[in-house]
Amino acid sequence: MSTVHASVTHPVDDKELWRAYRSAYGEEPFVRIVHESDGIHREPEPKILAGSNFCDLGFASDPHGNRVVALAALDNLMKGAAGNAVQCFNIRHGVPETTGLEFLGLHPI
Repeated sequence: MSTVHASVTHPVDDKELWRAYRSAYGEEPFVRIVHESDGIHREPEPKILAGSNFCDLGFASDPHGNRVVALAALDNLMKGAAGNAVQCFNIRHGVPETTGLEFLGLHPI
């Protein structure tokens, strides 16, 4: 789990952040944007990612302090070295990048 605080030059709202995240990660097969207004999993949750090759990203904006908080969670065993090795092998050998890596994890949503 990683949390990053960033100052912004002007206030940003959730719509603007959604657009930015979709623009940057919308085509990535193993990146999911997780940001809900209610429910049990409103932001990235490391438990859900155990055993998966996914990286979940979330965000929050601070309307009073011109600050954005970015959140990320992943399973460093699967998304780390093991998943990375399989993903690179797939790309190198011309098979779909997601082959063998589509397991939803030990605690799927």
